[in-house]
Amino acid sequence: MVGLIITIVLIGLIAGALARLLVPGRQDISIAMTIVLGIVGSFVGGFLGYVLFHKDGQDGFLQPSGLIGSVIGAVLVLLVWSRVGGRSAVRR
Repeated sequence: MVGLIITIVLIGLIAGALARLLVPGRQDISIAMTIVLGIVGSFVGGFLGYVLFHKDGQDGFLQPSGLIGSVIGAVLVLLVWSRVGGRSAVRR
């Protein structure tokens, strides 16, 4: 159980960091938010992979396509976050 949690956090960090590198512009988020971005992106990528290719976790836990899907999902989440949730009420 602990190994699974550590793996999820590491994959989240890698996927979130790669998403931040791929999306242009500056993102003012912490390392913890980068991990959360990667974890949420993994769920989004897994859902899209299941919808498009009808594959799930029973086909293997760590797959290259899962890692790529995590990065794609994290990029999508970051784009939505930067367009919708990243706005503040006061402009400087």
